Amino acid sequence: MAHIDPGMRECIDECLSCYSICLSTAMKHCLEMGGKHTEPPHFRLMMACAEICRTSAHFMLIGTPHHKHTCRECAEICAECADDCERVGDMQECVDACRRCAESCRRMTA
Repeated sequence: MAHIDPGMRECIDECLSCYSICLSTAMKHCLEMGGKHTEPPHFRLMMACAEICRTSAHFMLIGTPHHKHTCRECAEICAECADDCERVGDMQECVDACRRCAESCRRMTA
């Protein structure tokens, strides 16, 4: 694999981690809990978060300069998802992953 800047490598790792945690939390925890965990706006936000994280990681891995655009959007959606998961409650792992990813993506757009 071609050399990837350590800062970008960290961001890729945070994006892939957040993708995995958001998706598995939504599909396992939220669906099992029901109620406010499966309200459409919350559930859609978690799906959007997982997908933009995966897309941002993909853009960085293929080396397109457009990763700055996806990372900017990823940071925004991750921050929103973290706040919403905190509001719903009992999803600290997802909150933490989203916040780490948002911060890492902000650094990539700087």
